[in-house]
Amino acid sequence: MNLHEIEREAMHLTEDERAKLAQKLLLSLESSAEADIAADWLTEASRRARDLDEGLVQPVPAEEVRRKALALLR
Repeated sequence: MNLHEIEREAMHLTEDERAKLAQKLLLSLESSAEADIAADWLTEASRRARDLDEGLVQPVPAEEVRRKALALLR
């Protein structure tokens, strides 16, 4: 079955069935996107940890980051 055939068949479903199908399809996209995002964050966290370990960057206390962020929002 190709996409056009699937679409044509799906249009014969009830409104409730189409809504459920649409939700499942959207969730299938989100889960793979979430997995990609999680992998990207893990890569970024590893890079940042390595930079800290190698002394390439200096840590900034959370309170200082918070203070600066709040100042930018004012």
